[in-house]
Amino acid sequence: MKWKLSLKKAAVCFAFMVIAVMALQQYKQEELVSSISEKIIRFHVLANSDKQKDQELKLKVRDAVGSYMQTELEGITDPQESRETVLENMDAIVKTAETVIQKEGFSYPVSASLSMVDFPEKTYGDYTFPEGDYEALQLVIGQGKGENWWCVMYPNMCFYNSVYEVVDENAEKSLEHVLTAEEYASIMEDRNYKVSFRWLSFLNQ
Repeated sequence: MKWKLSLKKAAVCFAFMVIAVMALQQYKQEELVSSISEKIIRFHVLANSDKQKDQELKLKVRDAVGSYMQTELEGITDPQESRETVLENMDAIVKTAETVIQKEGFSYPVSASLSMVDFPEKTYGDYTFPEGDYEALQLVIGQGKGENWWCVMYPNMCFYNSVYEVVDENAEKSLEHVLTAEEYASIMEDRNYKVSFRWLSFLNQ
């Protein structure tokens, strides 16, 4: 009986160690997200609804604004300068989106802002950006209740060869330039901090 109690105590100690390690990993994850988010700008487009026509419109707006901003951000290698460029072009961004919306026969209003947005984990090629709050150029079409789309706008990982979410060599170099070695290495890893404790269920016995 004593050996069962000792085993249970050892298992409890081990469980606490696992939890402590997970907490430390989570803390480091949050610190990395906070640091990375200060150096990149994402692009976020919300459709009016999930209807097929609204989703198709979302992609056309994305293409038009993406192409416009690709030109405006070309050659920029500083996060602050990229922010200023986005803000300086905000009226033109809205106008570009409105032109597409009207051309497609819709009358939806559209708004644009540079704000902090909560993103889920997202992979672009070999890069996995952890979930968290990131600064983003956010476009809301109409009610903005439809499925959304996102990408990394600075450094430019969105608009190469008209194929979205394909990372080419220039984008990789730009990303490596703006991030620290630790930050860059962290998004190259396929990490998953969710740990199941079902294998510790015997503690309940």
